[in-house]
Amino acid sequence: MSFSNCVKHTKSRVIYKRVGVIILKRFTALCILSLFILNFIFIRSISADDTRVDTYAVNYDQPLMKPASEIKSPVINALAAIVVDTCSGRILYQKNAFTRRAIASTTKIMTAIVALENCNLDEKVTVSKRADSVGGSSVGIRTGQIYRLGDLMYGLMLNSGNDAAIAIAEHVGGSVEDFVSMMNRKAEELGLKDTSFKSPHGLDSDGHYSTAYDLAQLTRYALKNPTFAKIVSTKSISLPGLSLYNTNDMLSIYPGADGVKTGYTGMAGRCLVTSVTRNNWKIISVVLGSPTISIRSQCSKTILDFAYDNYKPYKLLNADQEISEIPVTRGISKNVPVLAVDDINIPLTQMEAAELKKEIVLPDNLPAPVSKGIEIGNIKFVADGKVIAESPLKTGKDIRRKGLTDYMKDIFGIWGRLIRPEG
Repeated sequence: MSFSNCVKHTKSRVIYKRVGVIILKRFTALCILSLFILNFIFIRSISADDTRVDTYAVNYDQPLMKPASEIKSPVINALAAIVVDTCSGRILYQKNAFTRRAIASTTKIMTAIVALENCNLDEKVTVSKRADSVGGSSVGIRTGQIYRLGDLMYGLMLNSGNDAAIAIAEHVGGSVEDFVSMMNRKAEELGLKDTSFKSPHGLDSDGHYSTAYDLAQLTRYALKNPTFAKIVSTKSISLPGLSLYNTNDMLSIYPGADGVKTGYTGMAGRCLVTSVTRNNWKIISVVLGSPTISIRSQCSKTILDFAYDNYKPYKLLNADQEISEIPVTRGISKNVPVLAVDDINIPLTQMEAAELKKEIVLPDNLPAPVSKGIEIGNIKFVADGKVIAESPLKTGKDIRRKGLTDYMKDIFGIWGRLIRPEG
């Protein structure tokens, strides 16, 4: 063998040896990796019971003012009162708001919504002797007269007609007593735990009561009905046989007022439920037990001003907004997106907005398979140590569990990368 051939042969043996060593190392690494994966698949059990709590500050860059706890609530001449945000239901002011009281003709908010949900407004109503003879405020309908139900609804809510209330109740419920049962079932459905009705008009009666809080919740519900909202915002209207004028003076004296209902009896005193919309933000006030009409209106103005002066609506969360993602063990995807369930629009003081934090509670991981839309945690918005609002969190997509075929594909993919010649 020539010297040159000997050199070439020696170099070839060195190259083959090096390639062999590289292949052996990579094969060994691949075997170890494969054993690890198979062990992971068939032996290890991974728990998703552990949770993590993440806390974040929400910076709204708002100028600071006194915190809510230091804002002085106004003093008013009423036995009970409340202001609530119609969207979130957050209480912005309250005085004895959970005390049961006589509520006079604010009762007719429930009368109206039960009628609207159970009858067509074009139905014809024949006035009974019972409706004609009821006491208190009336629209002057007479026995035997026939009216369109929709017209009587205006008489009920504008002029606070007790005669209209009886006529509507008899038509919708078959009798006044059966209609009152419908009212109480609706109260139970809405969760009004401190409310009981004995009549559709609200004249003083034992066992007929509600609270400022329950009336506010009822009104929040009723205002979602466009027909109800239209009726209670009407100042006056001329209808066949009826000329009607709204007894709610707030519609004329308070900017943005668009409802809802007045009331008066000896037991209840002067009562008023008011809705106001400014810059697309609607709030509701309830005043019960004021001594005069003018004081009732002034009380309403005072607490509504307090709410608008000290609070501002904020959009904290959108439904289906992606909040985070969670690792998925043994899944075809490594992570699953986490979405908010609810919209959160809520009024805050400027101090609350500046100090607001969100707390997210989620599992550390989830085992596959994962189904879309499963609630797995929650997000809370906290200010001054109190939870202002919260929403559940849900999974954003389906993720199936990996099978043996999926794992073999992973192994072969890694193997291919390991033995691929270096370029």
